Amino acid sequence: MAESLYDAAAARLRAGDPAAARDLFRRAAEAGDRNAAAIYVNLLAAGVGGPRDWPGALRLLAGLAPGSPRAATALALIGRMRIDGEGNPLEAPTGETLSRSPTIMRFEGLFTREECAWLIGSARPMLAPSVVVDPKTGAQRADPLRSADSVGFTAPLENPAVHALNRRMAAASGTAPEHGEPLQVLRYVPGGEYREHLDAIPGFANQRVLTMLVWLSDGFEGGGTGFPAASLALRGAPGDAILFANVGRDGRPDPAARHAGLPVLAGEKWLASRWIRERAFDYANPR
Repeated sequence: MAESLYDAAAARLRAGDPAAARDLFRRAAEAGDRNAAAIYVNLLAAGVGGPRDWPGALRLLAGLAPGSPRAATALALIGRMRIDGEGNPLEAPTGETLSRSPTIMRFEGLFTREECAWLIGSARPMLAPSVVVDPKTGAQRADPLRSADSVGFTAPLENPAVHALNRRMAAASGTAPEHGEPLQVLRYVPGGEYREHLDAIPGFANQRVLTMLVWLSDGFEGGGTGFPAASLALRGAPGDAILFANVGRDGRPDPAARHAGLPVLAGEKWLASRWIRERAFDYANPR
């Protein structure tokens, strides 16, 4: 019973019906499926497929914690965050302007070192070769432009700790959390890079207007984030972040926002990345 409900929930989620999926995950959880319970907590915390209930999600997460080290660790991490009763940061992060063309802001210590290490540990088992979005089709595909490994914390994987970090990034950018794409965690090993590119994608009706990057690691050589138009190559300590605009005042892709993840020479470079859309991001229609 629980297994069939889980399979049906996963199928509805893939079909772009998050409301039905959420209800089926709830029913599978009530039938004893702990994986379904974890996914239902994630959907409840983020408000995917139905009303958002942050306090309720934390209560359910606490119920999972005794039998799940992953849930227990996430719950403990949330308990050390300076957030309100809805998961929002108590103070909006403030940044400094590094460039006006393109617009680039820096936020020191946006994440704690503990949060950075937790994201790396959570992402490592799920890493896969990174992809890019095909501007003609909107589909994801491999491209030699980008040589890294990554994982996206999509709705089923966006546990409450990740969701709270997403809300902190939203507060720093002055945008609604719903405008962000799934948080990505990326790993670059020696030789890995993301060659010069724009994050805005021509033809998207709901454009990627902003990008936020958070450094998660140190101890690597090379690997700066270069902005040729601003003559900047940026690198931060674990937890430091940059926010940059991908479009100009007219809403079109800004050529000055071209940037590159420069080659890593030694060690592992870990980043968290979130693209922020003009309007709420729609999983079923990402364009």
